[in-house]
Amino acid sequence: MFFRDVSFSPHEAELRFRLIHFWEARNLNTKELIGQEMLLIDEEGTVIQGFITAGQVGMYKLTSGSVYKLSNFFGSRSKVQFRVADHRATISFSWNSDLKVLENHPVPILEDRFRFHSYEEFHANCDRRVDLYDYVGHMKLVNGQTITDHTALDEVDIAEKRHLCVHVQTHDGPVMKLYLWDNAASEFCQKFISYGRTPTVLLVTTVNPKHLGGTLALASMASSRVFMDTDVQPTKDYLAWLSYNLDIANKITAEVVTKPEPVTLEELYSYIKQETTKVAWFECTATIDDIVQSSSWYYISCGGCNSKAIKGPTSLICNNKKCVKREVTGVPQYLTKIDVYDKSEQAVFAILGDVGKELTGKHASELVAKCFESNEGLGADHPVPVPQALLDTIGHTHKFIVKVSDHNLTGKTQTITVTKILPPEAPLAIAHLEEGTTPAVSDDVLKGVGDEPGPSTSFEHSAGDRVRKSSERLESLEAKRSKSG
Repeated sequence: MFFRDVSFSPHEAELRFRLIHFWEARNLNTKELIGQEMLLIDEEGTVIQGFITAGQVGMYKLTSGSVYKLSNFFGSRSKVQFRVADHRATISFSWNSDLKVLENHPVPILEDRFRFHSYEEFHANCDRRVDLYDYVGHMKLVNGQTITDHTALDEVDIAEKRHLCVHVQTHDGPVMKLYLWDNAASEFCQKFISYGRTPTVLLVTTVNPKHLGGTLALASMASSRVFMDTDVQPTKDYLAWLSYNLDIANKITAEVVTKPEPVTLEELYSYIKQETTKVAWFECTATIDDIVQSSSWYYISCGGCNSKAIKGPTSLICNNKKCVKREVTGVPQYLTKIDVYDKSEQAVFAILGDVGKELTGKHASELVAKCFESNEGLGADHPVPVPQALLDTIGHTHKFIVKVSDHNLTGKTQTITVTKILPPEAPLAIAHLEEGTTPAVSDDVLKGVGDEPGPSTSFEHSAGDRVRKSSERLESLEAKRSKSG
């Protein structure tokens, strides 16, 4: 029997097919195993989905790419959601199913078959949770990094977050965000590194089109597989097209790729409340109403990695366990909360690191040093008041690029992190748009946005003698206090 003849009923006939791929099906909420799903292709090139119940998982030795013969099975109706094949039926294994490897099959069976769809078709099926299609294109960005000959992946960070984001463009079509999760993310890293050079073409199977961050995006599923440059024929064909059409491939720049969706504050909070919400970046136009003065407006960072520096027995030490510096020189960085509003809602934004300079035009270290210079009798323990440069921003309207982070999604804080402040009427800059120019601060600094940090004590900055001298005076005071206490 061929797949085209399978109907909704029990069958004793024999099927011959190649096993393309198999994966576990689990309950999204409880993670309980439902069964094992398969993608099968027969001699005629027809693709159908297979299914083994949870109680039978492990009874059959399955190997992707092998050819099998199966007798005694049930033709069940194909599921409505997340289908991976066009056939209306599913091959369901029953209690008396007999599966055997077929050696030296005389009729060749294709190794794979893909279902590619256009941007318009993905858009039409967005958030419907119906068919899962395959997507192929050339990569523009990987986790915000432009694809170059020297693009490197942070495998540790990807493993910790269990996902990565790739911006992919098909021919001259729109660039789409492709989120790879769990096994797909791991497979991407392995293939990306194994090439020994930077691959350019990416094919991901069975992706789910959905709205993330206000725009259409594609997300991998448990059934997804990852292929690159020369892995399969479609990627080879695309790579050949790309080599002759670089002008078309390079038409869309990274500014267009990474431009965040403009939203109001009300829409921003509405997005955070959604169940399917993921980390995302948005553009918000808001007016500064006040500088929050219930907590310090800056923190002391490690001069090496910009993580929070804490007081050790005799000197400052970095709070980031990955930092190689044992003794660090403290550098003041912005950690300022501002009240903002627009026509729809009010919010609290956090200004971190160099983003504060975009707001005031001055480094945090310069403002701290100026405060101590103008207050000669000020002790090292004395908290530095909010400087006039920050107070002067009250009443001004800006375009903020903000990040909805994991801290917002888990409810740890409602404070929204600003990653960039756009200059008036200026085109959107490419450099560090998603990560902004915010220093790579550790989680304890970001969590501290919602808390009240203690007074800062010691720092140094290389920008000018005035800052250096003030820093040296404070460090001397801190050293004396450590010895006496």
